[in-house]
Amino acid sequence: MARPVILVVEDNRDNMILIADVLSSLDYEVVQARDGEQGLALAQQSKPDLILMDLSLPRMDGWATTRELRKLPDFQSLPIIALTAHAMSGDRERALQAGCTDYISKPINLQELARKLKQHLQLGEDNS
Repeated sequence: MARPVILVVEDNRDNMILIADVLSSLDYEVVQARDGEQGLALAQQSKPDLILMDLSLPRMDGWATTRELRKLPDFQSLPIIALTAHAMSGDRERALQAGCTDYISKPINLQELARKLKQHLQLGEDNS
C-alpha cells in the first residue's frame, strides 16, 4: 500500500521542519509549500491525501487558498486541516467556514496531530 501523501503549507521554516519530521516518522510522504500560491499549485500537482494548511501565509493566506481549493472538483471533499496560531474566539469557526475540515492550534500537540491525521485519512478511505 502506498504511503499517504500530506501537503504541508507552512511559511515558518522551523515549524515546517518539525511537522515534516513528525509526519515522516509516522510514515507519511510529505510535500512542502511555503505560501498559499505554491500550496495551490502543489496540491493540484501532487494530489495529496490530506492538506495541513497554515492560515497566516504570504502571497495568498490559508483562508483564500482553502476557498480556491474547494472550488476544484478534486478538492471538494479532501481533508484540509487548519494548522494555526490563530486560537482566538471565532478563529476555528472562521477556518471551518473557509472550507477547512478540522483545526489544530499552535503550538502543535503531536498526539492530537497524529490522531486527527489518522481519523481524517481513514474517513477518506471509507469514502473511496
